[in-house]
Amino acid sequence: MTPSQLRAFHLVAEAGSFSAAARDSGLSQPNLSGQVTALEKAYGLRLFDRRGRSVVPTETGRQLQSITSRLFAAQEEAQALLAGEQALTRGHLRIAADSAHHVVPIMAALRKRAASLTFALSIDNSAIVLERLLRHEADVAVMAKSVSDPRLHAQHLRTDRVVLFVPARHALAGRRRVPLAALRDQELVLRERGSITREVVEQVMAAADIRPSAIVEVQTREGVREAVAAGFGIGAVFESELGDNRRFRAVAVADTDLDVAEYAVCLQERRRVALVRAFMEEAAKVSL
Repeated sequence: MTPSQLRAFHLVAEAGSFSAAARDSGLSQPNLSGQVTALEKAYGLRLFDRRGRSVVPTETGRQLQSITSRLFAAQEEAQALLAGEQALTRGHLRIAADSAHHVVPIMAALRKRAASLTFALSIDNSAIVLERLLRHEADVAVMAKSVSDPRLHAQHLRTDRVVLFVPARHALAGRRRVPLAALRDQELVLRERGSITREVVEQVMAAADIRPSAIVEVQTREGVREAVAAGFGIGAVFESELGDNRRFRAVAVADTDLDVAEYAVCLQERRRVALVRAFMEEAAKVSL
């Protein structure tokens, strides 16, 4: 096993194909393929399942990718430390977020600082976002989840509010505010477990001993909207995310605090990495 073989494996695993890894890294595809093949032959195992032009890590490959992510993250940190305050000029930043709404302004500010920067943005619920960050699958994260883990550094961005939303013809559509008790015996449409909106709504309802008649669980925000529009129940969303959509009416809960803080988060050990540091700097400006 050589460093170049591990680097080749890591590049391919991150890119999802040999051709994409070659394009992103500037190395030749035959070179990358040869390095990965040599590594597989040396240990008599497969690290990737080939699926047409793309590749998917095997179980051993996924475990190795977790190791190489930490390895090359440490290398980047060492480079950042030695480079000191070297100006930000280029790079690729992997971002995990629970909503595009809160993270895109930070990305836009970074692009103004260095137009050559590239980004990979994944949107998931807060539990998965945190997991991706801790597994070194993302460089930074933006999420509505307070963290007290000493491995993490968090920057408060803003405070948002969870509101209910209903179709324009729903019985509650004409009311701007309702008591929490209005949800008793109602059908709700909520994200999967791990979603902060769901966690907040379920916690306040449980504390008040208010039970819905049913919960329709949908995995994506778009799916929740379509289910609510189709009449499957009352939805919950961050107020800033609902926007001006004529199909829906926002309904605030009058007697319960549904405020939720949003944070930018990175690993403590990676705060010196130039791109991570720049992202957190821009996040701090947004929070002012």
